[in-house]
Amino acid sequence: MYKKIIKYIKIALIFTTLSLVLVSTLFISCNKEATGDSGIVSLNSFGPMPIARGAELRFIGLNLDKVISISLPGGIEILAASFVTKTPTLVTITVPQNAVEGLVVVKTPEGNITTKTPIGFSEPITIAGLAPSTIKADSVLTITGDYLNLVKEVIFTDRVSVVSTDFISQSRSQLKVKVPATAQTGKISVSNSKADPIIVYSTTTLNVKLPVIATFLPNPVKAGANLTITGADLDLVKIVSLGGNQNVNLFVSKTATQLVFKVPDVTQDDTLKLIPASGIKVKTLTKLVMVVPTVSVTPTIVKNGGDITVTGTNLDLVDKVVFGGAKEGIIKAGATATQIVVTIPNDAVTGIVKFTTKAAKEVAGPSLTIVDPALTSFLPASVKAKNDVTISGTNLDLVVDVVFVGGVKGTIAAGSTDKQLIVNVPVGAKDGKITLVAKNGVQIQSANNLLLLANLPNITSFTEARGEPGKKLTLNGTNMLLIKELVFPGDVKATAYGLKTDTKVEVYVPISVTRGYGNIKLFTYEGEEGLSPQIYLGATEPVVNPLLIINDFDEVGHDLGWDNWGGNVELGSDPALGISGKYMHGTKTNCAGWAWIWGCNHGALVKRSVTKADHLLKMDINITKAYGECNFQIKMGGNDINLGPLGISNGAGKYSTPGWITITFDLSTFASLPATIPGSGDWGMILSSGTIDITGLYIDNIRFQRK
Repeated sequence: MYKKIIKYIKIALIFTTLSLVLVSTLFISCNKEATGDSGIVSLNSFGPMPIARGAELRFIGLNLDKVISISLPGGIEILAASFVTKTPTLVTITVPQNAVEGLVVVKTPEGNITTKTPIGFSEPITIAGLAPSTIKADSVLTITGDYLNLVKEVIFTDRVSVVSTDFISQSRSQLKVKVPATAQTGKISVSNSKADPIIVYSTTTLNVKLPVIATFLPNPVKAGANLTITGADLDLVKIVSLGGNQNVNLFVSKTATQLVFKVPDVTQDDTLKLIPASGIKVKTLTKLVMVVPTVSVTPTIVKNGGDITVTGTNLDLVDKVVFGGAKEGIIKAGATATQIVVTIPNDAVTGIVKFTTKAAKEVAGPSLTIVDPALTSFLPASVKAKNDVTISGTNLDLVVDVVFVGGVKGTIAAGSTDKQLIVNVPVGAKDGKITLVAKNGVQIQSANNLLLLANLPNITSFTEARGEPGKKLTLNGTNMLLIKELVFPGDVKATAYGLKTDTKVEVYVPISVTRGYGNIKLFTYEGEEGLSPQIYLGATEPVVNPLLIINDFDEVGHDLGWDNWGGNVELGSDPALGISGKYMHGTKTNCAGWAWIWGCNHGALVKRSVTKADHLLKMDINITKAYGECNFQIKMGGNDINLGPLGISNGAGKYSTPGWITITFDLSTFASLPATIPGSGDWGMILSSGTIDITGLYIDNIRFQRK
């Protein structure tokens, strides 16, 4: 409800009490003037003004006892016999209810005296009653009172109004209006709608009827079925609100005593709310409960990828079937209300199967046992790499990977069955147990070890921390003279070797090697093939075009005195730590995103404008202290792109680098960048998420490079 301000004008009463005291409230109105008392009738003033109809109008003057009659506008003549008061100096009359505005004429034996100022009226609007006091929207309300002919607007609770052009009828004492559909119970008001309006409120409350709920059936109800509500004034309902934030505004049928509608599929247990046009909600005391299906499942011992058959009732309500491990199955086509067939997900595990309806109601089925593969034997017991081993057992059709010691996977032949797998032993496999990995991730290990027949060197370590392209890499181990050839990632053969002994081999890493962590293939003179331990291959790359440098921290004006916006870094120049002059070094042990690493929006550093389709973004980094998950952004001409953690993952959520390396980003893969990166605006780098120790972070030579 809004605060109501009642404005009443009671000018008539005020002027009545003050008219005899304040001359300013009376208007001089005679046509004939007299000085002293000559016996001639003279009128000095009359009032109060404005005056209410039915009030006394006073005339002040001399010899007024001679007045014959007083004529009011509208042809109203009041004879002296009807005067309320008649003395030589005062005459009073009662203003008739039908009086209108205009000049007043005082009739005397000497002639008529016409007032110079017209009579004006105070017309206070009043509300006497409302009928009926309880009413239904769209019915006719009768307002009684006075001066209702001046009303231009009827206002219902809550600020729902009807203007005079829509009134059914209007007179001074009565006003009829249709109650709007959006009206609410409360007091009503009427207004003359002027710039400074008079607003008058009823003293009694108008009760606007709301829908009444008697029953709703059926309960429980099935989603998609019809629900019938009985009661009173249900034809007022515009919306039925149900659980799950479901609003129904389309009805099968609607009368004053009955409402029928279809229950939406995703309706949830809750009370019903009937909402008429006024928005006032009528709520049931009890909840509408949604029907749930009944289920029976066969079989209960199953395979991943197999089917279960579910029988029962109301199965057409089932929207999801969830197996052990929270894995959702696939409901096959042809489902009915009494039977559905569901395919078991490949990654489901043993556990209870659950059925969920569209209304988010859940029914628990039985516990299903997901069978696992079983490995009973393998032949031969010893084998060379690139040869086959035959694995026997049960449910082997569930196996997706066969893993050998050394972390390498074999290739399962196409002719394998649920009782037998034919697997080609990969290069790099070592003596030990065979592990079968099922579709759902379950692992089964052989009881016996597989013996690898091979005459291979045993590489135990590398002298260098990484293999830098163009530089020497030393492989240490035993039986190293067996090595005939080394092939690097990217299928790049080594062409230059250094010293070869039975305990080490020196090889020069090819320039075109694939950067990153990888294994080196080795081939022996006897045709055997093996793999080295993993090593990082790569280093920093040369700056191809100095004109495309974004920042190498060597330019004048870029000592980070200005560009160190967050105070999280410093300028370094230690040749033992850097790679090409100055570099940027982190200083915070707990740098938290969102934080500037460096920023630049001034002209001391020339900004480079390039096309993203033709260019790469490169930078040299060295992370000497591993840090956790985080995300860096680089800002180029006001455009941000995500670079991730910058370092190389160790597989356990930590990132570092094996010394200085160059990392590369293809600008064409970033949809947020414009086709041409502008050479203006903000440039810089931001730690956008994570809290990490950046004291081991070194960055240099941030640059573009044409593809």
